[in-house]
Amino acid sequence: MAYIKFNNASIDIPVFNANSRSLKNKIIRVASIGKLGNDTSGHIIVKALKNLNFELKNGDKLGLIGSNGAGKSTLLRAISGVYPPTKGKVMIQGNVASLIDISLGIDPEATGRENIFLRGALLGIMKEKMKEMIDEIIEFSDLNEFIDMPVRTYSSGMHLRLAFSVSTIINPEVLIMDEWLSVGDENFKNKADTRLSKLVKSTDILVIASHSSELIKKNCNRVIWLENGEIKMDGNPNEICSLYFQ
Repeated sequence: MAYIKFNNASIDIPVFNANSRSLKNKIIRVASIGKLGNDTSGHIIVKALKNLNFELKNGDKLGLIGSNGAGKSTLLRAISGVYPPTKGKVMIQGNVASLIDISLGIDPEATGRENIFLRGALLGIMKEKMKEMIDEIIEFSDLNEFIDMPVRTYSSGMHLRLAFSVSTIINPEVLIMDEWLSVGDENFKNKADTRLSKLVKSTDILVIASHSSELIKKNCNRVIWLENGEIKMDGNPNEICSLYFQ
């Protein structure tokens, strides 16, 4: 059973080499993630998430909303295990898959076929299992004979088709997304949307950050509105979206 719990969880991100006045002032001007502070060593830190308390169980499809810098991406990465909490506790049960960066691990000098195994390894899929799925991945990608060409020879659209095809072969209990993935030409987009919809429906817990009210209402049964790294509202998508997107 999939399960996520944040118990008074905070995440501070240190900013190193920011001791000069000019750099410090620049950070102060552009930083919108939470608030700035200093740790015990005097280093600048960004208080990205502050005292978050929420719980997700099987069947929860959570949408994250908030302005740029509100802490959405940090929260996604915390659930993915990239950022451990600075304070409090984060408890995750179930295998987690992230579609935040589907091109992570793609080697431009390797062929498409070789990259399928590389990306699969990053997703935690054993080589023998990838061998069973590779024909399906290649067929879905529509790359045909290009699958044995180096990825550096691909167009940007071909690159994304390859990355999408292998990244969505997973069947996780917890799925993390930063916006809805839309790749390729119209024909491939339709096929990609169908696969992504099936993946979202089959996962036990979904957490997706988005700036689209329509997307949130369609796919989520709960919304958390983040502001300056804190939860401003947590509840029904229709009610919260009507306030945030008005």
